[in-house]
Amino acid sequence: MNTNKNENIKIIALGGVGEIGKNMYVTEVDGDIFVVDAGLMFPEDEMLGIDIVIPDFAYLTANKERVKGIFLTHGHEDHMGALTYVLRKMNVPVFGTKLTLALAREKMREQEYSGAVDFREINSETMLDFGTVTVSFFKTNHSIPDSVGISINTSEGSIVHTGDFKFDQAATALYKPEIGKMATIGEKGVLCLLSDSTDAEKPGYTPSEATVVEELSNVFYNAQGRIIAACFASDINRIQHLFDSAKNNGRKVAVVGKSLKRVYDITLELGYLSVADDLIIPITEINNYPDNEIVIVTTGSQGEPIEALQKMAKQGHPQVNIQEGDTVLIAASPLKGSEVFIYKTIDMLFRAGASVVSGKRSVQVSSHGSQEELKFMINLMNPKFFIPVHGEYKMLKAHKKVAMASGIPEKNIYIPERGDVIEIVGGKIRSTERVPAGNTLIDGIGVGDVGNIVLRDRRLLSQDGVLIVVVTLNKAGRKIAAGPEIISRGFVYVRESEKLMADSSTLVREIVEKNLSRESFDWNSIKQDIRDSLNHYLFDKTKRRPMIMPIIMEVK
Repeated sequence: MNTNKNENIKIIALGGVGEIGKNMYVTEVDGDIFVVDAGLMFPEDEMLGIDIVIPDFAYLTANKERVKGIFLTHGHEDHMGALTYVLRKMNVPVFGTKLTLALAREKMREQEYSGAVDFREINSETMLDFGTVTVSFFKTNHSIPDSVGISINTSEGSIVHTGDFKFDQAATALYKPEIGKMATIGEKGVLCLLSDSTDAEKPGYTPSEATVVEELSNVFYNAQGRIIAACFASDINRIQHLFDSAKNNGRKVAVVGKSLKRVYDITLELGYLSVADDLIIPITEINNYPDNEIVIVTTGSQGEPIEALQKMAKQGHPQVNIQEGDTVLIAASPLKGSEVFIYKTIDMLFRAGASVVSGKRSVQVSSHGSQEELKFMINLMNPKFFIPVHGEYKMLKAHKKVAMASGIPEKNIYIPERGDVIEIVGGKIRSTERVPAGNTLIDGIGVGDVGNIVLRDRRLLSQDGVLIVVVTLNKAGRKIAAGPEIISRGFVYVRESEKLMADSSTLVREIVEKNLSRESFDWNSIKQDIRDSLNHYLFDKTKRRPMIMPIIMEVK
């Protein structure tokens, strides 16, 4: 514990609460700012055309001279994928374990960041002294090696961020959590615990990875043809299980997908994957072996596997496609909102002649702790105050109930909203103010230039299409020089709606001529009249409301 007396302690969630992903948490101690994680989130269905979503970190930008560093808990994109965008606005040190920093560097290269970054490697034994606080780390059990929890040690007690975690009693050495160190932190005194809520609604314990190993062995042993295994590129534990099962069953492995290949190369080089010398073959050599000696491990362009499987089922993948007799093994939990997409993909895989292993068979288990593991973390840390993070509101609420069942008084638990400035003062936890903490939308190279109005326009276009009206005017002669020409995109098929288009053109001509006959007129009033009249007319005829775009040109 820090011996200097800390007077002012604030905690702010800029992301990761009320949502899955986009994790970014701020701890502010006597003016010094410590940022835990900088994650991204993949867009929701209504975010048409958006590539990724990152936190609004305007508060950090406005106070960048006070930011002491960004501390990464592990190498998943929902915890470090926004790092590029943060570092474009501020030059601060980034602390992380060896694998986490390696994956962060690769992600930043992928996002075409060319600036210098002050990466500082830590491990679970590292102790950092910032004057106002010290920061220490402890190993956690997650689906990726080198995952750590972070303890920011103040004079009032530690503020502990668990990161993503579970407690698997059968975890191998690479994934074993430091339970003893967690207990020691708890004994020294934890002021506030911020804990992973992803599986807070699930009772009991998360099944062990040992069950996956056993089920995979059965699938590999019984498969008659090729095995195509789909998993997340960043699920290193699952990738290791697949490699081990292939080796034990005399199969060769081909790795498909840029994201997966990058992660594979990094983890292999750093020693986080154990792979036999002759196990991996290029995808171009799979036809040199019998089908029952081949495993293809695949993922998609964003490290997400289902889209790649759909391309294979449609016979449209550039490297490998589904054939009769394949066994497709989906070793990945569905992303939020993707369940329908997965069901359609599985149906397509069956149509293409494959057998599909997914769902109830234990080829995939969660990498997050269920209720009993969450209670175990709370009991190890024995915090005075508790803040559930990393989850939708219903998950945070469920985690609150778990904390209360573990003996934490309800008045000492705070469920945060994004941007809440939480203070612990006079033995109470409360929110005193708010800071900006919305979504920043990334579309191509544009950062934050797509907002609610643009998304609204995209939704309108997707629903009823667009009607473009082009009129050329001779302003001096007060007459129409050309047009009106009406162009329909996504509204009606013009060849089958000739009368509708002709009547619409007549209506536009009447509106323009009426405006030209007035003593004074301007382009904006003509455009607005066209929009209003066409909107009423078209809705009356079709019950649709296309976006109407008048374009008026002038000739002399």
